[in-house]
Amino acid sequence: MSTALGNSEFRALWLAEAQSVAGDHLTSVALAITVFSRTGSALWAAAVYALTFLPALAGGLGLAQVADRFPRRTVLTVTAGTQAALVGTMALPGMPLLPLCLLLVLVRLVGAPANAAQNALTREVFHDDDLYLRSQDLRGITTNVAMLAGLAGGGVLVTLVGPSWALAIDAVTFAVAGVLIRWQVRWRPAAGDGSEGWFGAAHWVFGQRRLRVLLALSWLVGLAVIPEGLAAPLAHQIGAPDQAVGWLLAADPLGFIVGAFVLSRFVSAETRRRFMGILATAAAAILVAFAAEPNLPLALLLLATAGAAGAYIITVGATFITWVPNELRGGAGGLYRTGLRVAQGVGVAIGGVVAELVGSATTAIALAGVTGVVLTIPVALSWARVRGAPDGATTGLA
Repeated sequence: MSTALGNSEFRALWLAEAQSVAGDHLTSVALAITVFSRTGSALWAAAVYALTFLPALAGGLGLAQVADRFPRRTVLTVTAGTQAALVGTMALPGMPLLPLCLLLVLVRLVGAPANAAQNALTREVFHDDDLYLRSQDLRGITTNVAMLAGLAGGGVLVTLVGPSWALAIDAVTFAVAGVLIRWQVRWRPAAGDGSEGWFGAAHWVFGQRRLRVLLALSWLVGLAVIPEGLAAPLAHQIGAPDQAVGWLLAADPLGFIVGAFVLSRFVSAETRRRFMGILATAAAAILVAFAAEPNLPLALLLLATAGAAGAYIITVGATFITWVPNELRGGAGGLYRTGLRVAQGVGVAIGGVVAELVGSATTAIALAGVTGVVLTIPVALSWARVRGAPDGATTGLA
């Protein structure tokens, strides 16, 4: 991973993304506190939190195409400046709730082409497939660390400085990201000319069997996140204290960090691609053990282990982007990211419904594991068959 940081362009992109992610989670905490303090309604607080996801889902398919039709460095700098201005406006003391929500929607919509450009441009700055994969390991680890830091320290920071200053800090992170990318990343012309049509990337992706299998592997993550949505009832059921909810939520990303580090440090890129299906199956199978209603230490160990196996998703995403032609990577990346987000949201919702029906969080998690194994095995077998087949897919080297 350290060799990836030797690339000055990637280093700038990585730093810009890391501090922006931490700022985004800080904003989520600040908004939750602001809305609840003004309304006293848990429903309103949850609804505003949902707004941090919904625009990204809507924009992921449509606005991601912008990253193929305009120079990607330009897309990143313009969107960073726009987000800095929008979040800065949100930070104004006494901002009414409705404009605050509208500004949040705009910030997340602008983030769709930014994310697509970030992913596509990160692939462009590397000419070596293996080094690119290591860079994605670093991004995955950093994103999870930033998420934990933003969520864990967000409440403390908002309490100390207030929601308005917390939002102002997030605005600064966007401004810093724009400056870093403008001065450290080389300008490149637009990768595509728009001749493929607005959804040409999605059409091309679904025409490639190998890429369809990779999408299926990514969607299976929707089952793996079900324990996160059931952290509170799980803690109650196994007799854990209230503070254990935070530990249960942190176990998976901590395991993911360890798994990503081990894979990056000790496993070759080709071996990782070969074993993606096995790791995906293992990540689901581990959850079956919740049928035994484990105590808190064992539950934390199971979730961390499942998270470590779930680090396979980094290899899935890196392989997907590499096999897409450069001129389609923005739109294809938007499709991939949107599918992943939808799968996670649907998975959490289904997990909650099942837990309510069966009256047990541990049973719902175990059922998610069983379902995951049943669905993953055929996908893993399909991956074993198509992994080395051309199927018309291009290597898509930058």
